[in-house]
Formats: sequence, C-alpha cells, structure tokens
Amino acid sequence: MRKKNFFWMALTAAACTITLPSCSSNNEDEGNDSREVIVNMTADPQYINLTEAQRTFVNDNNTFSLNFLQCVNEKTSGGQGYIYSPLSITYVLGMVNDAATGNTEKEIEETLGFHQGGIKAVNEYCKKLIEGLPKTDSKNQLDIANAIFLNNKYELKQQFQEDMAYYYQAKAEALDFSDRGTLDHINGWCDEKTNGMIPSILDNVDPNVVSYLLNAIYFKADWTSKFDENNTRNETFYTESGGQTEVPMMHQKVYVQYMENDAYQAIRMPYGNGLWSMTIVLPLADKSISEAIDRLAGPDRIDMRDFTISSGNRFKTYETDLSLPCYETSSDTDKLKGGLIGILSEMGIRQAFNSDFAEIPNMANRSVFIGMMRQKAKIKVNEKGSEAAAVTVIGTYATSAGPYTPVEIPKVEFKANRPFVYIISEMSTGVILFVGKFTGQ
Repeated sequence: MRKKNFFWMALTAAACTITLPSCSSNNEDEGNDSREVIVNMTADPQYINLTEAQRTFVNDNNTFSLNFLQCVNEKTSGGQGYIYSPLSITYVLGMVNDAATGNTEKEIEETLGFHQGGIKAVNEYCKKLIEGLPKTDSKNQLDIANAIFLNNKYELKQQFQEDMAYYYQAKAEALDFSDRGTLDHINGWCDEKTNGMIPSILDNVDPNVVSYLLNAIYFKADWTSKFDENNTRNETFYTESGGQTEVPMMHQKVYVQYMENDAYQAIRMPYGNGLWSMTIVLPLADKSISEAIDRLAGPDRIDMRDFTISSGNRFKTYETDLSLPCYETSSDTDKLKGGLIGILSEMGIRQAFNSDFAEIPNMANRSVFIGMMRQKAKIKVNEKGSEAAAVTVIGTYATSAGPYTPVEIPKVEFKANRPFVYIISEMSTGVILFVGKFTGQ
C-alpha cells in the first residue's frame, strides 16, 4: 500500500537534511495521462479585517521574512535546501519585546518591521493573528501555540504573565531545571504541538537559564486541486552544481495565478478555499536561485494579499501545465554559520543578545538577555497537499469587480525541475508563515 505523506513544515530544532518522500512514481505510457482535466484554482477567499496600522505591520514583517530568506540562503552551503518560519521568530521575539525597554525594544520592533509601534500594538497584532488565522478556512488546520517554561529559582513579573496569557495564549510553567525530566517535558510540548513532526527542540536544559520561551506553528492543508498519483513519475532534476538527480514529479493542468519577469517564473498554488497558498518562484534557466532570492528581497517583493510585484508585474490567471516534485526538507538554524542569533544580529537585533547591554527588565525578578535561540523546521510535499509545523525557542539568562466578460486564458508551462523558492502565506492578511528552497538534495 502506498504510504500517504503530507506536505508540512515544522520549525523547531532538527537536523538540516533533505530526503525524498515515498511519493508515488508511475512510468506507464503517457497515453493514460489524465491531465487534460483542468481545474480552476483561483477561488475567492474570505478575509480577516486588519487595521491600517496592522496592514503596515504585515507588509514590513514580510520584508523581514524575505530578508531573512536572503540571509539564510547566503549562509547555507553545499546546495542544501531548507525551510524556516519567520513568523515563528516574530512570535518569540514579540514575547521578549513585551518585557523590553529602550534601544533593545527599538531594535526588535524595527528589525521585525514594527517601526517602534510600541509593545501594545505589537501584542495586539500577534493576538489578532493567533485568533484569526486558524478560522480562515475550515478545510485547513492551523495551530499557533506559545509557552514559557520558567526556572523555579526565579519568578515572572505579574504584568508579563498577564500579557503572555492575554495576547499570546502562553501559560507560564515553573520547573526544576536541574531535573532530567524537565528536558523530556519541554521536548514533549514540542512533539505534541507539531503532531510528532518535531519531537525535540532542546538537547539539554541549562540550569543557568531563567526561562525558555517557545512558539510552535502547525499547518495542514490539501491543495485546492489535488494531483493525480497516477501521473507522478520519476524525472530528472537539475541541481545547483550542474548535476542531475531523479525525483518523483507530479503533474496536472490547472488554472492558477502566474507571472514571469526576466529573472523567474512564479505561480500561486492555493489550498482549501484559496485563502492559503504556496507561491513557487522558479528562476529562469539562465538565472541562479540566489539571483531570484535577491530580487524577491529587493525590487520584486510580492504583495501576498493581491499578488502584485513591487516592480509593477502582477499575477494573472493562466492555464498552466504544471510539474512539481514531491519532496521533504528538514532544517536547523544551529547548522547555519553563527546560528539564529548571528543572523538576527546582522539584521539589526544586537542588544537583546548582549548580557551587558540588554534592556529586558520586565520579564522576571532579574533582568535578562537572550542567551540562546534556535529553530527547527520541516516540510513534506506530495499529491494531496501540505502539513506544516514550526517551533522556535529562546533561552533567557540573567544579566549582570464588474460584469463577467469571456476572455481567452493564456497557456504556460511551469516545470519545476531545477532549484526553486517557495513561500506559504495567508491571503486576507498577506502574512508569510514559511519560506524555503528546494534543491533536489
């Protein structure tokens, strides 16, 4: 019996590896190909209402997400693929930001795209997404969970506890950090909140840590139009190094939103009712994946609400002959040079990680700084759809429209048989949850 794999992502602490899932492969004569059934995948979604200030937060937090993608790509060697959740990073830093003051708060808010909006505004934005995003599509499953595990030698301040419960649905739990069972307890939370996709986030519990702050994001959804397993067959995939490998390639003809420029092709593949989607960015044959990412992080940033490119291009409906690999990718920021703290420091957050200069006095009965930070992630893609989960951990230490007119829909081929970038986002808000790259290895 064919094993059913789902596409899903998990952000926690896992090794950075890529394997190909047991996706079905069919090498039978193409005369049996049923791809001529064309499905409309451009359904209209229902929207979440954000304030104008919150829409600005989304746009600029997405800029952070794409800049993060660019930084990760620069620090990933050997042509490896990866998957991360910038939104999960936003949540754990949002919780820290609640306790920060001065330049530490300023750096966190500006780097994440909140423009010194203030602690309350950041908290309300995070609360809006926690409460609203899981309700956008009953066909999909989205869970956003936060937790605080406190060293029982310390105490959290009452206002911080109240803010965490109200805005982040995070309950603080005091534990003995010298007890071996504490490691199992924290990792068990991670395993539960990612439905077993990420069984652990910590390798050990440091008794000197004041608290561990965690965020987990779990997402599961079917494509609006599932791929027919009978059309999946092994085909050649061309790697970044110029080599070749075999991957199980899915096929179907669909109406999807598509655009192209002089650097890449891109399509928007919707899930469920169309509110959630994976945007796949495929560099042109004579362009590198780095060139495409640099364009996305610069002049070609995509507005995930209306799918307009900053440079003026716009996604439009095309009849698309689509070829997309089945794949799995796992990532761990600890495998990156400088780790997650190093990347965020380069992006502008510095004082929060400095034991001498961090201004985080409102979390516990001792001022703290961020002494460790890690994220693990995982994604699987196959004919049925997607399943995603993400966990990020921070360890704090004490411091010293109109009428319808028939039109001819253009046709295009989109064959993802070389490295590509993918972005999972929600359309009514435009918020980006996951970013990644598939390289065939």
